[in-house]
Amino acid sequence: MENYRHKIQYYETDKMGITHHSNYVRIMEETRVDMMEKMGYGYDRMEAEGVMSPVMSVSLEYKKPTTYPDIVEVELRVANMSHYKITFDYRMTVGGVLVCHATSMHCFLDSATGRPVVIEERFPEFYKILSGLRIGE
Repeated sequence: MENYRHKIQYYETDKMGITHHSNYVRIMEETRVDMMEKMGYGYDRMEAEGVMSPVMSVSLEYKKPTTYPDIVEVELRVANMSHYKITFDYRMTVGGVLVCHATSMHCFLDSATGRPVVIEERFPEFYKILSGLRIGE
């Protein structure tokens, strides 16, 4: 899977000229949405088919600051998968230097009932693609 690229915008920086920490969560979402759309399983498709995928947790470890107009390249992998949850791993680099390492955990729920959905059963092809993105695979 091709890495996602995000150009730091001037408005994303603080008074010190450094990218505000909250923007990294947005970059994570941009990356995840882009990856899912490229796989053919964007949020619009999943929601149209009655599935939502809320964020359960987010963790970020900042390594080096970024500034305008840095290009942040994000490698997205699957750190862990179960029947109901998936944890994505994000390695964000600028010029090959690690600037942030992050994870986000998501579940899959039936939109009508709010009950957990087994993604392997509901979207077997999507599950197969995600399995191929596991760290160490």
